Amino acid sequence: MVTTATDGINPIALEESNPVNIYRLHISQLLASVAQKPAKDIYDRLSWTQTFDKGDLGLAVPSLRVPPKDAGATASKWSEHFPDSNLVEKPVVAGTFLQFFFKPQPLLQLIVPSILQKRTLYGTNPKLGLRDESKPSKGRKRAIIEFSSPNIAKPFHAGHLRSTIIGGFLSNVHSAAGWDVVRINYLGDWGRQFGLLAIAFDQYGSEEKLQKDPIGHLFDIYVEINKISKPEEDEIKEKKEELKIASECGKDTAALTKEIEALESQSVNEKARHYFKRMEDGDETALTIWRRFRDLSIERYKKTYARLNIEFDYYSGESQVEMDRMDRAAKQLEENGVSEHSAGAVIVDLTKNPKTKKLGKALVRKRDGSTLYLTRDIGEAVKREELYHPDKMVYVIASQQDLHLAQLFKILELMGHQELSAKCQHINFGMVQGMSTRKGTVKFLDDILRDVGEKMHEVMQKNQTKYEQVEDPKQTADTLGITAVMVQDMMGKRINGYEFSLERMTSFEGDTGPYLQYAHARLCSITRKAQLSAADLDSADLSLLQEPHAINLVRALASWPDVVQNTLKTQEPVTVLSYLFKMTHMLSSSYDVLKVVGSELEVKKARMALYEAARQVLNNGMKLLGLSPVERSVDGTCTKARFADLDSM
Repeated sequence: MVTTATDGINPIALEESNPVNIYRLHISQLLASVAQKPAKDIYDRLSWTQTFDKGDLGLAVPSLRVPPKDAGATASKWSEHFPDSNLVEKPVVAGTFLQFFFKPQPLLQLIVPSILQKRTLYGTNPKLGLRDESKPSKGRKRAIIEFSSPNIAKPFHAGHLRSTIIGGFLSNVHSAAGWDVVRINYLGDWGRQFGLLAIAFDQYGSEEKLQKDPIGHLFDIYVEINKISKPEEDEIKEKKEELKIASECGKDTAALTKEIEALESQSVNEKARHYFKRMEDGDETALTIWRRFRDLSIERYKKTYARLNIEFDYYSGESQVEMDRMDRAAKQLEENGVSEHSAGAVIVDLTKNPKTKKLGKALVRKRDGSTLYLTRDIGEAVKREELYHPDKMVYVIASQQDLHLAQLFKILELMGHQELSAKCQHINFGMVQGMSTRKGTVKFLDDILRDVGEKMHEVMQKNQTKYEQVEDPKQTADTLGITAVMVQDMMGKRINGYEFSLERMTSFEGDTGPYLQYAHARLCSITRKAQLSAADLDSADLSLLQEPHAINLVRALASWPDVVQNTLKTQEPVTVLSYLFKMTHMLSSSYDVLKVVGSELEVKKARMALYEAARQVLNNGMKLLGLSPVERSVDGTCTKARFADLDSM
């Protein structure tokens, strides 16, 4: 039996979330009567096309359970009998596909007012985040997203930069889809390195430098103490090699063994281990020093993250996983027969099961009883489940940690936390190559942003006359530099690494961050010069927009809500970025054809309404990526500050 045309589809809900869904519903209703197929099946299979010459929506006829050998003839039959419509043209047959082209004027009348009314909400769909759309009272789905996660007193390397950018973006996308997002920064704030830091601060520390730049000073003294500890460790390693050879040759090793024990007991690393053990045992003196290092570092991190439009709900870390929680996890592993003792340590041997053989053996507790990164990750995952009851737990971590995350998820499952394990997701990414400052290797995120900002400042100074009109050139350069870094990072698929290039990322030519800012600033300039009110735009006669440039631009704007929804599936920033560059290229080719300044008033109003809709979508997209759209521009140099406009449009 064929269902009625609207079975399973809520027309009101469709229009609220995405105006183009009206077209989907309309097409599915008309085609259902011709194809004798359920309207909802047709609706679910209508998809956006890659290029406008293939239509606005496409339908693969075989997807409706039509035998491939009959699909071409069936497509022709359905097209021939498709009823006349005031919204879409008769579908075009392309092999086994049907291509649907929207009629321009109804699309203009629907999309432009919708964008101007919804503004920042255009493209969002809060219903996607409901646990049960039919019963909103059940609340929103919750996603925990762990990202950035630098190690205190160690370099903020490229992996942390990518995690920060991608994690911030994913948080924004889930929020736009109505999810309740908990943003967690899981700091590397525990371990033997804090014993080293305490010893280093005693020898090299400066209270003044610690207050002024905690992250930089802790790193500097960490480097200094390692200048002592590394030669010691190298000597111990060398002696152990001698011991191994002597033992194999049957020689007396008593003296050599005693020498190694003496070296180890007097080494900086051994002192650090003892200090860290005091921390684990709850020694308040040791913990007080550690808390100062941690708290001061977090305050500095917050300032840097603010420049990237990123905030965290919770600064967690390895230190925040209680010892008794890890003990309970260890006990559960043992009781479930998951862990075993090996040479005094506790391991999980995943090689015994053919299905998990590639995951190898995971060490969960050392011979001295101290905890490991994996042990704390297990405890933290269970803690998050108990505190937040998430529907999804996302880890934004580099692909080098693929094995670690796979082991973690599998061990959680074997422990009896099957539901929790199923919620866990690893969003991985490739690494950045060649990322260094002009003075050498990158130490911190601030180094990266400083260098790119300086480069943008140089670009701005090439036009001295225009440069002198900028009220705050350094702030302008900083905003552009941050955009340049973030856009270059999002240009390709996450899993692909890329070459860090100051020259390429700071160019206003090609698909770069500065170009995207220029595109937004240019639209803002047109708005200022047009001198039209919101009421003028609302009353615009959109039927005056007959040019192909205008029609294609509104077709692109219509697809934005679908781009956002698709991004929730792909979880790729490039999905959004590719759309924005495609749209800005269309805008760039429209300016000579769709002039605003100097046009007759009614035409001016119609074109300005279209440009304002485009500016709003570009603004929404840039903010979704975590960028700060600028509003003014001078010869490609953009700023939020007040200075000269573009040439007249």
